[in-house]
Amino acid sequence: MGPASFDSQNIYSKSLALQDLSKAIAAYFSSNRDGFARKRYGSFRDDISKSLVTDANLITKQIRLASSSSSYSTRMKSLAFINVMTQNILAYCNGLERDGVKEKEYLNLLRKEIRSFRVSFKKWRKSFQNGTD
Repeated sequence: MGPASFDSQNIYSKSLALQDLSKAIAAYFSSNRDGFARKRYGSFRDDISKSLVTDANLITKQIRLASSSSSYSTRMKSLAFINVMTQNILAYCNGLERDGVKEKEYLNLLRKEIRSFRVSFKKWRKSFQNGTD
């Protein structure tokens, strides 16, 4: 098993941890406790919570795609997409804070997890060799 394989397993594990934390925080802050399923028109906080979970799930999905693809352009698109999703999650934290969330320690925990993920993500991204299709 080479370094790129180890890095892929490491970043995938970190994405799963980020996904779990995002789900827990979203469930805590959402006024709709039924997993966002039945409520048609949610509050701003519900919308952010749903987006938080969606984007965390998309990060994991894009890591799998980038890891398994032999196409350089596909990998680069996935890596760019992951970068945007991590920025979105940080913005969601700010949005929840502006919406009046009092439990800022939870938001700070998620911010810390995103920062940790991004450090590993940057190392993983460098492990892909430059190439063309």
